[in-house]
Amino acid sequence: MAIKSLLAKPFAAFISSRIKKDMMHGLEDQHAILAALIKTGRKTEFGREHRFEEINTPEEFREAVPLRNYEKFRTYIDRIMEGRHNVLWKGVPAYFAKTSGTSSGIKYIPITKESVDNQIDTARNALLCYISETGNNRFTDGKMIFLSGSPELERMGNIPTGRLSGIINHHIPRYLRANQYPSFETNCIGDWETKLDKIVEETLSQDMTLISGIPPWVQMYFDRLTSSTGKSVGVLFPHFDLLVHGGVNFEPYKANLLHAIGRKVDFLETFPASEGFFAFQDTRHEEGLLLNTNSGIYYEFIKANDIQDAHPTRLSLGQVEKGINYSMVISSNAGLWGYDLGDTIKFVSVNPYRILVTGRTSQFISAFGEHVICEEVEQSLKQAAETRQLRIVEFSIAPKIQTSGELPHHEWFIEFEEPPKDMEAFALDLDLLLRQKNIYYNDLIEGKILKPLVILPVRKQGFINYMKSKGRLGGQNKVPRLTNDRQVADELLNYLY
Repeated sequence: MAIKSLLAKPFAAFISSRIKKDMMHGLEDQHAILAALIKTGRKTEFGREHRFEEINTPEEFREAVPLRNYEKFRTYIDRIMEGRHNVLWKGVPAYFAKTSGTSSGIKYIPITKESVDNQIDTARNALLCYISETGNNRFTDGKMIFLSGSPELERMGNIPTGRLSGIINHHIPRYLRANQYPSFETNCIGDWETKLDKIVEETLSQDMTLISGIPPWVQMYFDRLTSSTGKSVGVLFPHFDLLVHGGVNFEPYKANLLHAIGRKVDFLETFPASEGFFAFQDTRHEEGLLLNTNSGIYYEFIKANDIQDAHPTRLSLGQVEKGINYSMVISSNAGLWGYDLGDTIKFVSVNPYRILVTGRTSQFISAFGEHVICEEVEQSLKQAAETRQLRIVEFSIAPKIQTSGELPHHEWFIEFEEPPKDMEAFALDLDLLLRQKNIYYNDLIEGKILKPLVILPVRKQGFINYMKSKGRLGGQNKVPRLTNDRQVADELLNYLY
């Protein structure tokens, strides 16, 4: 047994034990984190503008710090880029994480020296909890691949700037670098398909034991491996037994990924973002991801149905309930204050605090008052596909309002591994499942205001080619799942059978 795997088990047991203790006093940790954030924030421009010296309680914090999205934070980011210090956090950020926003264009999220620890430590903790619970430490001796953005950084306002995954690449511990793929040179390739071919070339002869990335790009890697060799991923990499994923809901991709692997492997789910690493799967025996309550982030929650209100009620962690969709709001040692993430979650446990990621507040359809959300769509599609033994590659949904005399409806653009033999029957199954989950949608169908959904089958590689045409192939880019306009849908019409 190699030295890394030999040391991994006792270290994993130590970290896992500490996490188990921390998870039982999440509320106390949250109160302490808020107090520490405010203490540091008092010395910043933001803190002075929002009277941090007068804040002593969560209620006073909510009163002083309004809810903000990135657009309302942009003026502070601009000040930092102009070279000013102590704007949102002490000094200047160590990095800007460059990310694409649905309404804000490119966003520059500050990452400080303190908040880097949240990203690195949480990724480490997820793996150590897995080792501690399963006893599987074999992957530490093999090769690991992290499908990520380029580690090359530019400068914005003299601050190193790049994709989050590329920034984190600079902080991977030295003892893992010998095991890490792709190589730095390959990781810097800008064109995703060229980069993917090079990754396949580099890893094909290696003993890959851990593969990590967002599911659609892992699927592309698997497809390229299989098309190059005619073999399943599980045959190519006989010691591969752990897939780490995050960034999008895993369920729509799970069947295809398992098929590509050809045998059972373990899955480990995480919830990272440029704004922070919020949760991770700490156990295989309980549903949900453990919320990171002691890692420099203070959480607030708004009921998802209230997020469009002028002054929605912000709840602290101690006020949440199980089974309700909440929009997440964070304040952190990255200098984000009352920041609306746009992510929705649902608590499946409050002792300890475990969550499911249910979607985005910006990704819903309510062109007719139905307010269909991502969770309802993904669950319906999963159930319908499993019933008919179908594998879904990718999908996107948009309203169809002008229909030449027909009733309006939802159009579902779906790429199947193999299309169903009876598409109309599958569409009716899917529509019924969605009606059962959303009473507003059901009422619109029964009232003949909408007709049942229509499926438009997308040809093989259609979504990949669409993303390529938009210059958004690879990295952390994702296909919009639900939209209220026709911008994506009308372009996808060019990729149908």
